[in-house]
Amino acid sequence: MRADMKRAKRFVRRGLIAAQRVLRGAVRSGYTRWRRSIQVRVVTSTLFISAIVVAILGAFLMQQISSALMDAKVKAARLQLDDGLAQVQRDLGNSPGDDSRLNTTIDRLKSRSGPSGLYEVYIRDTTEQYFDGYTTNELRQESVPPRLREKLQSAPQGTPAYTYGELSYVGDRPSESGLIVGGRTGQFELYYLFSLEEEQRTLTNVGRSLAGVGIVLLLLLAAIASLVTRQVVIPVRLAAQGAQRLAAGRLEERMRVRGEDDLARLGRSFNEMAANLQEKIGELEDLSQVQRQFVSDVSHELRTPLTTIRIAADMLYENRDTFGDPSVGRSAELLQSQLERFEALLADLLEISRHDAGAATLDAESLDMRDLVLRVVGDIQGLAERKGSKLVLQLPGEPCMAEVDRRRVERILRNLLVNAVEHGDGEDIIVSVAADRDAVAVAVRDHGVGLKPGEGQMVFDRFWRADPARARTTGGTGLGLSISREDAQLHGGWLQAWGEPGVGSQFRLSLPRVAGAELRGSPLPLVPPGAGDARPLFAELEVQE
Repeated sequence: MRADMKRAKRFVRRGLIAAQRVLRGAVRSGYTRWRRSIQVRVVTSTLFISAIVVAILGAFLMQQISSALMDAKVKAARLQLDDGLAQVQRDLGNSPGDDSRLNTTIDRLKSRSGPSGLYEVYIRDTTEQYFDGYTTNELRQESVPPRLREKLQSAPQGTPAYTYGELSYVGDRPSESGLIVGGRTGQFELYYLFSLEEEQRTLTNVGRSLAGVGIVLLLLLAAIASLVTRQVVIPVRLAAQGAQRLAAGRLEERMRVRGEDDLARLGRSFNEMAANLQEKIGELEDLSQVQRQFVSDVSHELRTPLTTIRIAADMLYENRDTFGDPSVGRSAELLQSQLERFEALLADLLEISRHDAGAATLDAESLDMRDLVLRVVGDIQGLAERKGSKLVLQLPGEPCMAEVDRRRVERILRNLLVNAVEHGDGEDIIVSVAADRDAVAVAVRDHGVGLKPGEGQMVFDRFWRADPARARTTGGTGLGLSISREDAQLHGGWLQAWGEPGVGSQFRLSLPRVAGAELRGSPLPLVPPGAGDARPLFAELEVQE
């Protein structure tokens, strides 16, 4: 038995949890639709405001109808009372103790039903010499409230009074709400007791009718609001959809224009904007294509004379010690170094032109990022020693495997390390590697000059230099970080920078473990630990699929 009760409780609990989930989902879905749809908000607001107005009007009408109905009932009851008082005065004025005349009078009063409807009669002799009171249909005497009697006794003779109360009957007949009207003539008090059940039924029917009419009116208002809003919302939705398709690159998108109203003018303006935008973008694409083609052609064409110059420069450099004039040997050395820089610049320009043209491809293979870092650090070790910097490695004990292009990742790391050595002011440079389930990351941290406010957004610009007056001792071309950013985006990764003046900077490369996967986070923080509470300056670039 207990086991059955436990199972029943679990079943009920699961049912309640499922109902709560369904209710929450419905509420969340409704709120989302209300928040995203102008039409739903307008219809909902119209329904809410209309419901308030209809409720106020319904309450006012019910009050007016009830007041009018009760006023008419009281007026008819007073007429009935005046007639009854006159009858009592005629029949009982000269013989108050005659029971037969009293019965005859009550029968006459009861049979004279007027416009006030059905009623009961109660007569009371104020002298109490012969009887306390007499009622019809076994109506209890306490149905006449004492306050009404006191009011009649204090009022002048012939002045009627009325009140509302409960009509109590002898037997199983239930009590009813009623109108009690009383008057005094001579030694007699005459009371008419009118049941208000019919009036209450009438008010109930009127209230139901008003409620039904109000509901129908609300539905009609909602339908009208939905129809009117739809006429406005549909063109706006079409414009929004057209703008989305236009933003997605479908420059031929146009809106269908009908009529000459404000929405039609909106459609024509949108079409004109789309046409101008398509024209301007076409011009920019043509200009960009010409520019890329020019850079590529110039880079290729310069290779032939550069090769000839390189041969002559190599010969001069190898025989620089045979020249009698030392300045000629020094010139040969300068020519050699500048030619090397010029060749590097041409190679970077060609690489940039391939990225601009969308011709860059990814040759991905599964590699351990620790091996790539160790290889690049080994190449930069000599440069770091000459600058007085020490490369500190923080490598995990487990492999950090990822599908990457070896050549491009090594180029990114080399650019980051060279920049750290160049701007590290001889301080230690920390290279960190980490990995999680979805991504790998490499961070290069220096303690040099850092980045000023606003420079974090420009660090990846082409040919940008933090300090134009600072000498370039490593022979950089000014395109290294730009190419690194393009290589990171080609992998679907991020290349981000943080820096602060006088504190140093940190560059973080984050790559997905699987080529082509979406990168959602990085296993290394962008702001290095212990960098203080200063606000970071960074540039974050993500690839949007």
